[in-house]
Amino acid sequence: MATKMTVDGNTAVGHVAYAFSDVAAIYPITPSSPMAEVVDEWSAKGTKNLFGQTVHVSEMQSEAGAAGAVHGSLVAGALTTTFTASQGLLLMIPNMYKISGELLPCVFHVSARALAAHALSIFGDHSDVMACRQTGFAMLAEGNVQEVMDLSPVAHLAAIEGKTPFLNFFDGFRTSHEIQKVAMWDYKDLAEMCDMDAVQAFRDHALNPEHPHTRGSHENGDIFFQNREACNKVYDELPAVVEGYMKKINEKLGTDYGLFNYYGAPDADRVVVCMGSFCDVLEEVIDYLNAHGEKVGLVKVRLFRPFSIKHFVDVLPETVKKIAVMDRTKEPGSIGEPLYQDVVSALYEAGKTGIKVVGGRYGLGSKDTPPASAFAVFEELKKDEPKREFTIGIVDDVTNLSLPEAEDAPNTAAPGTIECKFWGLGGDGTVGANKNSIKIIGDHTDKYVQAYFQYDSKKTGGVTVSHLRFGDSPIRSPYYVTKADFVACHNPSYIVKGFKMVRDVKPGGTFLVNCQWSDEEFAEHMPAVAKRYIANNNVNVYLIDAIDLAAKVGMGKRTNTVLQSAFFALAKVLPAEDALQYMKDAATKSYMKKGQAIVDANHKAIDAGATAFRKFEVPADWATAEDAAPVELSEETKSAIAQQVKNLLEPIDRMDGDSLPVSAFVDCADGQFELGASAYEKRGVAVVVPHWDETKCIQCNQCAYVCPHATIRPFAMTEDEAAAAPEATRTLDAMGPKAKGMKFTMAVSPLDCMGCTNCVKVCPKGALEMVPTEQEMDQQPVWDYMVENVSEKKELIAANVKGSQFKQPYLEFSGSCAGCAETAYARLVTQVAGDRMFISNATGCSSIWGNPAATAPYCKDKDGHGPAWNNSLFEDNAEHGLGMAVGYEAVQKKLIAATQDIIAADGPSDELKAAGQAWIDSVNDAEASKTAAAAYVAELEKCGCDASKAILADKAYLTKKSFWIFGGDGWAYDIGFGGLDHVLASGHNVNVFVFDTEVYSNTGGQASKASNLGQVAQFAAAGKVTKKKSLAEIAMSYGYVYVAQVAMGANPAQTLKAIHEAEAYDGPSLIIGYSPCEMHSIKKGGMQNCQAEMKKAVECGYWNLFRFNPEAAAGKKFSLDSKEPAGGYQEFLMNEARYASLTRSFPERAEELFKENEQAAMDRYQHLLKLKTVYNEA
Repeated sequence: MATKMTVDGNTAVGHVAYAFSDVAAIYPITPSSPMAEVVDEWSAKGTKNLFGQTVHVSEMQSEAGAAGAVHGSLVAGALTTTFTASQGLLLMIPNMYKISGELLPCVFHVSARALAAHALSIFGDHSDVMACRQTGFAMLAEGNVQEVMDLSPVAHLAAIEGKTPFLNFFDGFRTSHEIQKVAMWDYKDLAEMCDMDAVQAFRDHALNPEHPHTRGSHENGDIFFQNREACNKVYDELPAVVEGYMKKINEKLGTDYGLFNYYGAPDADRVVVCMGSFCDVLEEVIDYLNAHGEKVGLVKVRLFRPFSIKHFVDVLPETVKKIAVMDRTKEPGSIGEPLYQDVVSALYEAGKTGIKVVGGRYGLGSKDTPPASAFAVFEELKKDEPKREFTIGIVDDVTNLSLPEAEDAPNTAAPGTIECKFWGLGGDGTVGANKNSIKIIGDHTDKYVQAYFQYDSKKTGGVTVSHLRFGDSPIRSPYYVTKADFVACHNPSYIVKGFKMVRDVKPGGTFLVNCQWSDEEFAEHMPAVAKRYIANNNVNVYLIDAIDLAAKVGMGKRTNTVLQSAFFALAKVLPAEDALQYMKDAATKSYMKKGQAIVDANHKAIDAGATAFRKFEVPADWATAEDAAPVELSEETKSAIAQQVKNLLEPIDRMDGDSLPVSAFVDCADGQFELGASAYEKRGVAVVVPHWDETKCIQCNQCAYVCPHATIRPFAMTEDEAAAAPEATRTLDAMGPKAKGMKFTMAVSPLDCMGCTNCVKVCPKGALEMVPTEQEMDQQPVWDYMVENVSEKKELIAANVKGSQFKQPYLEFSGSCAGCAETAYARLVTQVAGDRMFISNATGCSSIWGNPAATAPYCKDKDGHGPAWNNSLFEDNAEHGLGMAVGYEAVQKKLIAATQDIIAADGPSDELKAAGQAWIDSVNDAEASKTAAAAYVAELEKCGCDASKAILADKAYLTKKSFWIFGGDGWAYDIGFGGLDHVLASGHNVNVFVFDTEVYSNTGGQASKASNLGQVAQFAAAGKVTKKKSLAEIAMSYGYVYVAQVAMGANPAQTLKAIHEAEAYDGPSLIIGYSPCEMHSIKKGGMQNCQAEMKKAVECGYWNLFRFNPEAAAGKKFSLDSKEPAGGYQEFLMNEARYASLTRSFPERAEELFKENEQAAMDRYQHLLKLKTVYNEA
């Protein structure tokens, strides 16, 4: 095991799992997907496993499907593996009972992750694995990347010999995504330990028509119980099997792995019991405390199931008086969490009842657990009566369970460890550059390395924080860097916003800022608290303008390479010349699949960055800099939304959410937040924004129509509104007969714009150009005035491109990527039905940009109406949306019955009865029901009788609502397809919008059944070999489902028409929108060309536009809205790296698959022509 490599936990698992697997049945879910991706990649390259075969990789439609495939594959005699986490693991539970019941040897590798409860969290804890402790799977835990590498083979080896399936788990993100330099297994060593006789016995026992048997019978009450008990000896013997393989591994590696390992003082009086990555933090703190005269220790749990009481008790020091058991999960209503309960039971069974045992919760949703938290646990155990139940890492000022933690705990990291922290912007390449940096240091020096990446909940354009450590001693510190030698701020807006970056620099450390400011401007923007810290702690400050440099060398907005080069020059980890060469080699390897031009640009950026920084001389008066006066709260700022913004959104946005106490969430304990919070963010992350030249504008509003973030909007003003507008407002006479006497302006919000350039690209007259954001800052007050003070001109709103944009969008300033197609579609839907919309949203990109905590981009109008939004799960979105409709209608039916009673009664006035009848008559008409409901409410209020009051209590249910189901192709084509099919077939009046990116965008770009022939995606490293599923046709086959395929950039009017028709249709409707995505890697401009790419896709025949309207007149039910393919098909494919990259990795295969792809597209168009005939004759 001599080879050392710099890898993350997922890659370490992939390396081991590949060795022992004949088959891997996979499905993507964060943070486990990379395990399956590396296995797929190695299989595509022909890598051989222990048995001399390539692993057969099978992507399924869901985790439930993957578990079923695992079960089937095992039954047929193939050693099979899968990789999953969170809700995905829960979908596998029914099969887990079957697999363990049939004593089948497999391994589920799980990067343990939180389960969605009041909110979704993609981050790590043990909630998912703890939900499986009763399934009969053995459970093995690891705490860091090296342990994952060392011990994962134990799961495979013991499963084979012990005839028991294993769940092998480690902390999601903290271990799965942490990068460390680790010693890798040589497959020869693994083969030596593998019991090949047991493998053969497993194959011999498999089902086969050559020696047929049956499994999976049904048993009655007379025998089921006895047969269930017959497996007991397998579990009794399993700990010894696991221990045996741990001993073999210890012999090979010189390690000391056991079912439980003790670390600390042999005569400890206080001990913590724990599993997972927190063990490494505890070890650091134990070393520190024991060196300072205390006697403390840790029991690391490795084999959690079966739980061996004997092995647990054997490692406990005789001297222990108090134990704290740490669980990384929460089980509301239980006596204590699972590991706590096991330890209490084990000690009772062993007769050790004199030891005080308490239980702590920690680390939920990847909550960072630094040394301060570990110190707090040992401190609590000193008390005569420590808290029986406690939490660490948070401040619980409601139930007061949290332990106090020292502000400045001792530094317990290994001496000589260099720590660095980088604040980047999602999509600027900071994370990629740091991954390269850590690999360079790890692979080209003898140093130990560690890298961990922290993200906010935005897509590209969010905050990223990279935590890097390297040193001459092993690094055990699985927590955020807070005592850094080097901190870099890669986005100047973080300085303006007052992010707490400087506080993490050690005295005498270095702070590098990327900005276009002069020294004077930099000083002006720095908050006083940061100035004082810099001056009083002798921090060295350097400034660099990587923004202009990156643009100059052809890197566009990607400043990462320039800044990486500056880091190596300033940190001096490697000799300068070596560092430059290693960076260039890494860039070539990383970007070659995107083409030589990208590689060359990176090389230029590396050369430029090495000398581009300048030292900033810190003025002496910074030591006494004074804070700005606090802003007084006005009445308006006491509103619910303003409170939410001040108390939650602002600290969360500054990446300071860790400081919020439990009391901040008491009012939203159920996860419910106010709409419209994103308008308060004003992130200011765009470097360039559009400038409107009114002299060229023809008022077509196409720019607003395509804007993904609703940051450019037309406003029509009365003379009075125009007169009161800010000085910087530029106007035109509004065009059109209904706009006589009005003034027109195209307002831009520079602080909300993402700088995607879509509006500029779509403008037919060149009336927009991108300019530096500073130049447009005088337009912010103009925007604010328009939004706040200019009334909506209902007479100008129409069902055409221009008119649609005078309607307020109910989706604005989301966290989606710059140029995102999904948000452009969703925003447009809200302009059609936003004031009366319910939205059920599948988990995925559209739920992440759609509802980040306390920062909702969906918003209300001046009447307080707007979309009511909810996310249930990934797989059940259609059913959940149908449930919303059914639930609303049930309440409405109750009101109809109550109204009919009023009409039939003698007492009520004729006016009330007439208004009630008029409301009942209008209940299925969106606009008419609004008017009728208002009139009815007025009469009910006049009446004031009990029956009227009862109806008024539920008056929000009177009008017709519009039910929308949003989601991506992974949901609609794959995991949620069964539910979607059922909901469409139900005939119920719900509308489905599928954002079709042709990949699982949110989990990192895995193939779905929406992916096309030859497309390279995760799980399809060698290009997809099957055609795209025709979801539209499946829906059309019912005959009563409205179906449309749209592409906004190709035909804006057709997209809008489809939305209006779907909304008006009294039955189920399905709209599939082509959605170019960051994952497509569009060449020459990327997502700037989102709309143009849609146009190209339709023109060449890659994507077709059509509408099927069951209620249209005979002969007009099917409308084919795109023309015959006009050529340029291969050029279209080659303009996207998701296709072009295949020509480099598998050139012959690429040629063949791309031909098939084009032929399939041509055949599809001919098929659509036939459908036109079929449906229009019907």
